[in-house]
Amino acid sequence: MRYGGDNRSRLLLVILIVTSLFLITLDLRGVKVVSSLRNGSVNAMAPFQRVASDIFSPVGNFFSDIAHLGRTRSQIKDLEEQNDLLRSALIENKSVLAEIKQLKSILDLSGKAGYKVVNAKVISQGSSATYSQTIMIDVGKNRKITRNMTVICGQGLVGVVKEVFASSALVMLESDPAFRVGARIAGSNEIGIISGQGTDKAILQLLDSQSTVKVGNILLARGSEAGKPFVPGVPIGTVTSVLISSDSVSQLAEVRYFTDLHSLGVVAVVIKGANSDPRDILVPRAPKPTPTVTVFVTPSPIATPTPTKSSK
Repeated sequence: MRYGGDNRSRLLLVILIVTSLFLITLDLRGVKVVSSLRNGSVNAMAPFQRVASDIFSPVGNFFSDIAHLGRTRSQIKDLEEQNDLLRSALIENKSVLAEIKQLKSILDLSGKAGYKVVNAKVISQGSSATYSQTIMIDVGKNRKITRNMTVICGQGLVGVVKEVFASSALVMLESDPAFRVGARIAGSNEIGIISGQGTDKAILQLLDSQSTVKVGNILLARGSEAGKPFVPGVPIGTVTSVLISSDSVSQLAEVRYFTDLHSLGVVAVVIKGANSDPRDILVPRAPKPTPTVTVFVTPSPIATPTPTKSSK
């Protein structure tokens, strides 16, 4: 039986080999029977391929989505970093534009008065061991800055230099309670002393008991000997209210500063005053009033109902 089985296996093998050679020969000669068999096999397998695709395609898509998810997260992180950089650049750009605007206003004010100034950047703002309200600027002995020099900005007075270092200086702000400056009412020769109160407002005390002050009066720096600590003509503020005090021999008034001391970015140190007192040249111009348009509405006439005749 073993030999019979071996003979059948050999016979089957020979038949398969002969059949294969026969089909190959027909295929090489271009006989269409072989191509028809091939096409028939493909058509027969097509439904099974579609079923297999429907079954395994979601699985393949799942693993593909996992791979894409990692790349998407990386792209989102890159976009967030770029967004942070753009936001920082925008903030820095706004800061630079604000400093340019402040610098231009300083040059306009100092040029109109004839002051010689050194521009400075505000490094910090706070208090020192001696004064409660100060700023630190980035110029000092390296730019020939000395004590008791006037510090201004585009709106007017800022303060006075109190301490000088190699490349920086400490400025006492005009709002400091220890600050005092001689002032003159614009358009007159009436003078007084302005004292800081630690806020955005100061107190003016007129030196002459016969002098009067009114709400809206503009106050300018009177100026000191040789322009130190104050050069004349620098705008200080405007009178907001007149105070009545029985203890004072002269009139008192509350003054609101022109300078916003909380938003100082660029200032200037006056190293040389004008050749002559600029007087009222630097008085701020009042803003032009906005024209008011009055609209008159003409009421439409009310129709009077026509009486109707009643039927008898």
